[in-house]
Amino acid sequence: MIIATDMPEVAKCVISQCAYNANDACHARAITIGEGADPDCDTFFDNASHTSSSRTAGVGACKIDDCTHNQDFECTADSIQVGSKGNSVNCLTYTKH
Repeated sequence: MIIATDMPEVAKCVISQCAYNANDACHARAITIGEGADPDCDTFFDNASHTSSSRTAGVGACKIDDCTHNQDFECTADSIQVGSKGNSVNCLTYTKH
């Protein structure tokens, strides 16, 4: 069973070492943006094998309550980008309010 949703897309992810990344795109079913000082991608995991799925990931949950795109722990941006910030894998669309 596939559940249809209206989640924002992960438009681009440049973290090539993630198992869900193929050709700068995230192919997880959905990702979670985690809490903390920076909005980390909680779904990231380093793996030499990469997904063969062609689906485009959505943002399933966001734990960053001080982001302007967060409404009731869900992302309201049209799409997001994921990349590195220091040593972390972050949501680059995060905008503090």
